[in-house]
Amino acid sequence: MDNLFESFKNVRKSASVLATSADQERRDALQDIAKALLDNKDIIFAENAKDLENAKANGISDSVLHRLVFSTDKLSSVTKGLTQLSGLADPIGKVREKRELDPGFVLEKRTFPLGVIGMIFEARPDALVQIAGLALRSGNGIILKGGKEARLTNRALVQVIQKATESCSFGKDWIMGIESHEDVDTLLKAEGYVDLLIPRGSNAFVRHVMDNTRIPVIGHADGICATYVDESADLEKAVPVCVDAKVNYPAACNATETFLVNSKIVQAFLPKLNAALLEKGVKIHADSRALLYMKGAVPTTEDDFHTEYLALECAVKVVDSVQEAIDHIQSHGSHHTDAILTQCKENADLFVAKVDSADVFVNCSTRFADGFRFGLGAEVGIATSKLHARGPVGLDGLMTTKWILNGNGETVTEYSGANGKQFHHKELM
Repeated sequence: MDNLFESFKNVRKSASVLATSADQERRDALQDIAKALLDNKDIIFAENAKDLENAKANGISDSVLHRLVFSTDKLSSVTKGLTQLSGLADPIGKVREKRELDPGFVLEKRTFPLGVIGMIFEARPDALVQIAGLALRSGNGIILKGGKEARLTNRALVQVIQKATESCSFGKDWIMGIESHEDVDTLLKAEGYVDLLIPRGSNAFVRHVMDNTRIPVIGHADGICATYVDESADLEKAVPVCVDAKVNYPAACNATETFLVNSKIVQAFLPKLNAALLEKGVKIHADSRALLYMKGAVPTTEDDFHTEYLALECAVKVVDSVQEAIDHIQSHGSHHTDAILTQCKENADLFVAKVDSADVFVNCSTRFADGFRFGLGAEVGIATSKLHARGPVGLDGLMTTKWILNGNGETVTEYSGANGKQFHHKELM
């Protein structure tokens, strides 16, 4: 444990240099990492093949295997993400607020890196690259623990990234990989070394992290996302949107798990949705009213509406109004991402106002809930809490702020009492 704390100390030391490094150096480092990943792709793919072989031998589920694959397409996607990140404005030193308290007495709120972030995530190697890129661009150190199924791939990726930045002013120790459950237990006790924990996984795991650390935690557990098809929806557009929301990447936390369909359009819409989903191999759990129009579906249980399938599987429920859809989402959802398909602005506005989720979409797929698609470069995850960061956590979510007050000998005494000077509080931005 002492050795691990010593390693954490090295991460913090490197992160303190990274936090004050030049914008261009961080931009160049991201490009260097992208090039190094491409140059070392054969090594990375070979390690990933070993992880996949081990996972299959251990009977890992299809949804985990899908995430575990680090393919040419995923390599291309993450390297493009690093390039996009390098092109984004420097998040360090942004002035969020500025006011003149008195002539020449100026108060600013500026952004600064959090420090060191501990990230515990699923067996998804492409996420490691995204997380590392965001940490570097935002000037933060990062300690990473990926799913055990991706151990060899993650180890290779961290080594490639470290090698790519070892000649930078901040060196290679800004990023560190840990691998065992014992390492995670130590990480949870690393108050003073780590400033923020971001766990991704089951609700039970996230709760375990929160209950066993004094370090601040953000993140989300389940991704039980719903799409409500309103009575005024454009049905020709609604079918492909629903299919995309379920089928595009069913193992993702932003895939729709529950479809809520207004009772006034079930006869016209559900047979079309049923045919389109069955064609893609989706297993459908339908409530008693939906079953009448969805041949091949199985009856739902109450558990189906609390289930994150992460597979080609979904639940369908018929509701009588937009309010009933909202009530269902509030009682069964996970505050991640929910969508309404409608041509009625009043219903859309009501849905947006009342659905208490990090992402609320109108007339599009829930799969758009992603930092890359939001133009954030990438994300470390989706935060469903309401403090600090919410929704896809990109660069801004990895920053904190300081109040900077520049004066010229001012004292509180001269502004106090009945005869004290009065601030004029002029907003400068």
